[in-house]
Amino acid sequence: MRPRSLLTLWLVALTLLGGCASVPVTTAPKLDAPWIPSAPAVIAAMLEAAGVGARDTVYDLGCGEGEIVIAAAQRGARGVGVDLDPERIVNARRNAARAGVTDRVTFVVQDLFTTDVSPASVVTLYLGPDVNRRLRPKLLRELRPGSRVVSHDFSMGDWEPERTIPVPQAPGHVVYLWRVPPR
Repeated sequence: MRPRSLLTLWLVALTLLGGCASVPVTTAPKLDAPWIPSAPAVIAAMLEAAGVGARDTVYDLGCGEGEIVIAAAQRGARGVGVDLDPERIVNARRNAARAGVTDRVTFVVQDLFTTDVSPASVVTLYLGPDVNRRLRPKLLRELRPGSRVVSHDFSMGDWEPERTIPVPQAPGHVVYLWRVPPR
């Protein structure tokens, strides 16, 4: 091959590689906890522990595909699901439509640490002990006294739960319930 042909080939290759470098790369959001759906028995235990009913507004932080918010809406509550993963939110909205509760639920792509949870009477969590501990000051600051916080499997450090409930239908799983104290 002649030197000029090699140079042309080299320039074409660089142009193609440069074009590839300018294509935007989408990456998954950095999540504080992986999505692992809660078993239906655990969701029922969480909502029962918090006494969720028609007067409640339930916020599920790290809602995944919306199972808890949808179950709360089926009990008559209003619900807001918050997750960083847009794909999960799309699936949550689809699941809500299938369940016939779209008029009672909202799903948003947001960071749970910046979401205003003050409208909630109940907050549900399945996030992990470190994330729960980091959320605790926010929950105590933003939620009204008497609001309930329910967590699947993970505590909140030295904040003693009002109740710890084993879930017999899901061996090895536990539900924690706290109430926001008076200020």
